[in-house]
Amino acid sequence: MEEEEDLELFGEQLYTLIYPKHKENAGKLTGMLLELPCPVLGQMLQDEALLSTAVDKALRALQVAQEPSKITCKDEDDGSMSSDSLGEQLFELVDVYNTGHSQKITGMLLEQDKESVLNLLSDPELLEEQVNSALKTLEEQSVEETDISDSSDTDDIERLGEKLFSLVEQLDPLHANDITGMLLEMDPVSLHQLLSDHTMLEVAVQRARAALDS
Repeated sequence: MEEEEDLELFGEQLYTLIYPKHKENAGKLTGMLLELPCPVLGQMLQDEALLSTAVDKALRALQVAQEPSKITCKDEDDGSMSSDSLGEQLFELVDVYNTGHSQKITGMLLEQDKESVLNLLSDPELLEEQVNSALKTLEEQSVEETDISDSSDTDDIERLGEKLFSLVEQLDPLHANDITGMLLEMDPVSLHQLLSDHTMLEVAVQRARAALDS
C-alpha cells in the first residue's frame, strides 16, 4: 500500500516536470518512467540531468513503438539493416528499464528471429515481460557463477599449493610445509609469478625462512 502511495506521489511530481516540454506525451512518458524502481525515481526527481536522460530514452522508445510500420518498411528495403539497426533500436528500449544489464539483455533478445524482435519493438508490454524474464535469467546465472567461482578458486589454490610445495621442497625440504603455507597467503597472481620465475621463488623462500627463524 505504501509503495502504491509512493508511486502515485512520484507520478504526480514526474508529470509536473515532464509536461512543460512534452505536453502531448507527458502521460505516456510518466507511465513508462514509473516502471523503474522507486529509488531510481527518487534520484530522478533530485537530478535534472538524470531525469532528462531518462525522458529522452523513453521518448525514443515511444517513437519507435508508435512507428512499427516504418521499421518494417525500412527492413524490407534494406536487408543489411537487420541486426545492427534492430539491435540499436532494441537497446534504446531496453535501456529505459535501467536494469544495469541493457547490453546483455539486448543480446539475449536479439537471439530470437527478426519477426519476434520487431514484435518487441512495437509491443511495450511484451518487451517489458521479456526484459524481466531475461533479467531473472541473468541474476540466476550470476548466482551460479558465484558458486562455481568460489569452488574453482579453492581448487586453484590447492593446485598452486601442490606445485609450490614441490618446488619449495627442493630449496628447503626441512621447512617446506611452513614456507609453502606462508607463500600461499600471497595473491594468486604473485603465486603464478613465483611458479614461473625460479629466482623470485628463491628470494621468497629465503624471506619466509628468515621470518620463521626470527
